[in-house]
Amino acid sequence: MTVSASPDGMWSIGELAEQAGVTVKTVRFYSDRGLLPEATRSAGGHRRYGPEALDRLRLIRSLRTLDLPLPQVDRVLAQEDAPGTTDVLEDAVAGQLRELGTQLSSLRWREAALQLLRDCTPEERADRLRLIGTVSIPPNTDALARFWRHVLPARLPARLLSTLLEAAVPQPPADPTPSQVLTFVRLHAVANDPRVRDIDIRRLAARTPDEACRPAVLYEGLAEACALASADVRAQRPPHAGEALDCFVTAHAGLRNTRDTPAFRRQLSAQLARLAHPLIDRYWQLAGELPSTSSQPTIGAMDDWLRAALDAEVAQMNESDVCAGRDHGEERPLART
Repeated sequence: MTVSASPDGMWSIGELAEQAGVTVKTVRFYSDRGLLPEATRSAGGHRRYGPEALDRLRLIRSLRTLDLPLPQVDRVLAQEDAPGTTDVLEDAVAGQLRELGTQLSSLRWREAALQLLRDCTPEERADRLRLIGTVSIPPNTDALARFWRHVLPARLPARLLSTLLEAAVPQPPADPTPSQVLTFVRLHAVANDPRVRDIDIRRLAARTPDEACRPAVLYEGLAEACALASADVRAQRPPHAGEALDCFVTAHAGLRNTRDTPAFRRQLSAQLARLAHPLIDRYWQLAGELPSTSSQPTIGAMDDWLRAALDAEVAQMNESDVCAGRDHGEERPLART
């Protein structure tokens, strides 16, 4: 029912409430907050509102229906009174959408985690419940980033470190399946494994003076080698010698400021085998099971391919040298084709 304004064009608080379809308490609350200014007071001290108060009240109700907090409602109303300023409503809506996205992602992760627990055997349930309890819902990637910050050398340039972390840290899927939840919590457990303290890439240069060790050269070269190997890895071609392997070895030689020779390749193959760590292997196995927005294989898959190519070439060199009676230690640079 529409309530007509009084002869002076004003409404009482009750009339305004009835017109807007809200309670008197609601109108009083917004008035006391300063969101709904009263036009005047009656001779008896009662609040009186003009017709514009109805539009303002309806706008407040719409904003609150969208769950905007009162401080944001206040800023939106202030903009209504001062057109031409920054679009506060647009920023508020964008913020609400981000928050809602987080809430929806949280619900999807909770649903998938509950399904994971429902569908497993009683023997598996306790372990899976423990793993799920170690991550936030929705999960973040802080532990994964810390894992790589420990493993990688401390002297990497910030730009290079950021690029490596972006490639090495998979994002949790927004709408995960139960199996993806299990994979991610297992990956999180790997990143928090105490044995991570045993991993130190600087041992690659254990016999190299600090001033000669150049970790940035290594990782910039490894990134290039991975890019060259990615097509072969995607196509599941067998590891083989070629430009990608040459780039891979050159990067490791650059770390220690030495030459790429047959002897160095043999040493590098043996050293990489000794430095292989089960946590790193497990990390890349799990990371490869998560969905990715990139068509690139994981760094781990490309590194495995390149190391296998090196091992195969070294095995072939050893076989040839045995047949020819040559010494494995001779330091002659490799011929480039």
